[in-house]
Amino acid sequence: MRASETEAVELDSFRLKEVAYSWFELWEESHVKGSPPARWSEFANTFIDHFSPAETKAARAVEFESLRQGSLSVWEYHMRFARLSKYAIYMLPTIEAKVCRFVHGLSPLVINEAATAALNSDMNYGKMVAYAQASEKRKLKNRIE
Repeated sequence: MRASETEAVELDSFRLKEVAYSWFELWEESHVKGSPPARWSEFANTFIDHFSPAETKAARAVEFESLRQGSLSVWEYHMRFARLSKYAIYMLPTIEAKVCRFVHGLSPLVINEAATAALNSDMNYGKMVAYAQASEKRKLKNRIE
């Protein structure tokens, strides 16, 4: 990148920071006084809704709908699932739906055990990720031995 291109990128970055900060101040002021502080997920979703083009959001939702673990590790799949799920919250109205969708995309290596574990009434998303990781680790270790 040439010097003038670098300067242009830095200037655009500075302008974006200024716009984002101004938007944040307005968003923060819009909250009712005395209400509990906003959660990070609420802020992030509102920010994405405001600054992302509709085409980008739609593309990410389609990407989420077709997401499968494939050759990713459970952790990598979880990270991609978490990043893309905010674009398709209509698919995840409950904790159970989120767990079910996560399990649905798992690889054949761990899907059967994870599907059985998902039937447990106190299974949440975090527990499912941990369970799938442990199952994957155990099965990969058994394959090596």
